[in-house]
Amino acid sequence: MTFFTAEITAMVNIYLLLILLYAILIMSSYLVLAVLSFIELKEYIKKNSFIDYEILLSSQQAPYLSLIAPAYNEGLTIEENVKSLLSLNYNNYEVIVVNDGSKDNSMDMLISTYDLIKKDLDHETPITTKAIRGIYRSKNAAFKKLTVVDKENGGKADALNVGLNIAKHPYAVCIDVDCILDKDSLLKLAKPFLESIDKKVIATGGVVRIANQCTIEDGRLIDVNVPNKLLPRIQVLEYLRAFLLGRMAWERLDGLLLISGAFGAFDREIAIKAGGYNTKTVGEDMELVVRMRRYMLERNIPYTVSYIPDPLCWTEAPDNAAIFKKQRSRWMRGTIETLWIHRKMFFNPKYKILGMISVPYWTFFEFLAPLIEFVGLLVTLIFVILGILNWKIFLLLFLFVYIFATMFSLLALLGEELTYHKYPRIKDFLKLFAAALIEPLYFHPLAVYAALIGYWEKIKGKKTWGDMTRQGFQKKQ
Repeated sequence: MTFFTAEITAMVNIYLLLILLYAILIMSSYLVLAVLSFIELKEYIKKNSFIDYEILLSSQQAPYLSLIAPAYNEGLTIEENVKSLLSLNYNNYEVIVVNDGSKDNSMDMLISTYDLIKKDLDHETPITTKAIRGIYRSKNAAFKKLTVVDKENGGKADALNVGLNIAKHPYAVCIDVDCILDKDSLLKLAKPFLESIDKKVIATGGVVRIANQCTIEDGRLIDVNVPNKLLPRIQVLEYLRAFLLGRMAWERLDGLLLISGAFGAFDREIAIKAGGYNTKTVGEDMELVVRMRRYMLERNIPYTVSYIPDPLCWTEAPDNAAIFKKQRSRWMRGTIETLWIHRKMFFNPKYKILGMISVPYWTFFEFLAPLIEFVGLLVTLIFVILGILNWKIFLLLFLFVYIFATMFSLLALLGEELTYHKYPRIKDFLKLFAAALIEPLYFHPLAVYAALIGYWEKIKGKKTWGDMTRQGFQKKQ
């Protein structure tokens, strides 16, 4: 009996050691990425501190951009959003709003607000899409940059492909219509395309921030506030970590796999040659970036994917658990689908840093992490029930993980304070500080649960996005 007890104790200790090793591995990767991000961020700020964007604004060499904004049931925010898109500090651009068969009043609001009338416009269709019901332009010269396309519902990817077909300019800026853009966002987003010499820039993305509780007027961000509700407040920290301490590092390594669907610019020609957005995945933003990179690598064409750390885009985050779980389960399904479609790249030296580092990293730390955590929790519960858990080691391990998670969030908050300082009020800083303490105990388990739902939905073969209810932006009184 003593032998079996010793054997079980050894198994428990090995299990705890494996969990500790995995935790150390993932934490070490986060720290390495954070260091690289700070180096890249420092260089970017130094390099861009003396740039006069007014020169680019007046330059005839400024890249011509087509903004593509798919809209589905966005009646609460679409008026403010389109105003935001039409009032950007940029000359050489057009706005294409694609109404993807909305069931609310989105199309009626667009027609009445912007004096739209149906036009017969010739355009090529290199990408097959759902049928277009009509193309609208405004009678008002003030809205001459605006084109609205009304089409049958086919999903976000299909709507974006319609925009790629209709776009007149060489670069397509694909955004979520519920986003509010910084007035200089296009100037900063276009600069990498203008600066490219040795390598062709095929895509560039910018930082996305949380707009909940922020004040919006006439499509412009007037006042930045930390959300009152806990869930979107924690997402502020999450976005700071992801964009400031994550994607900056991947851009430096030239291994970026994802440009947020909320705001990203693409070389239209390469996007079309690569096949456009994949309508069979819910992670169309990530999948397109990976496919475009594969397209360039397989043809040995020098290229790069750029990234802008400036806070250029503000979006409404889910403010309740039900909507949050829908969003994050969809993100997990999109990750699974992208990794599976491009499984050939996994540890394949032909694809250089993407195949040897980026894809394996996403596989082990983005795709598998929630599953490993869930299995670990089940095993821990079994050990508790059997009374064989080494509580001392377990509590030390839990404390270690909690302290690291909290400190990493505070590191992201420090990075924000030292750079763009969008939350200058002391009360806002304290709110985010408190959120960092709560996040590992509340937000992280919820995110893991949502990821598990994503696994299950993928196994069942779910392909739809699911409705994402908006609350609308707060207007200045």
